[in-house]
Amino acid sequence: MTGASSAGGDGAALPACRKRRSVLRPLLPFPCLLLIAAATAAFAAEPLTGTEFDSYATGKTLTYALHGEIWGTEQYLPGRKVIWAFEGEDCKRGTWYEAAGNICFLYEDRDDAQCWRFFNEDGALRAQFAGDPDGTPLSELTQSTAAMPCPGPDVGV
Repeated sequence: MTGASSAGGDGAALPACRKRRSVLRPLLPFPCLLLIAAATAAFAAEPLTGTEFDSYATGKTLTYALHGEIWGTEQYLPGRKVIWAFEGEDCKRGTWYEAAGNICFLYEDRDDAQCWRFFNEDGALRAQFAGDPDGTPLSELTQSTAAMPCPGPDVGV
């Protein structure tokens, strides 16, 4: 029989396809491991540095979403200055700086910094709050070069 071999010297012939399958069987998990490694690498991306964040964000107004719903909008101005507003609330002015791999924001109405890790994923930002690294991240929903519409508190009163 063509492609047969002797197994264990007992004269029994093994079909060639069975022999090939036994050679390939240890390799079957390999493609799955590659897929898992690629997916893990995508989630293990390095956070943006301050320079990278500045280059990406300055001159833009970015709207962020949480679970697909608008969470807030921030305008990134030159000199690491920002204007932030939660959806439906008044604008707050602030600044940002880099500290320990985070991008930290100080706003006019708070004494404590709000620190985040930003990741560029396919040309859009993902933001993970440093105080809750396992929490749900914010995702960039839209971006524009338009200024924030900040009429101020008590306009028209």
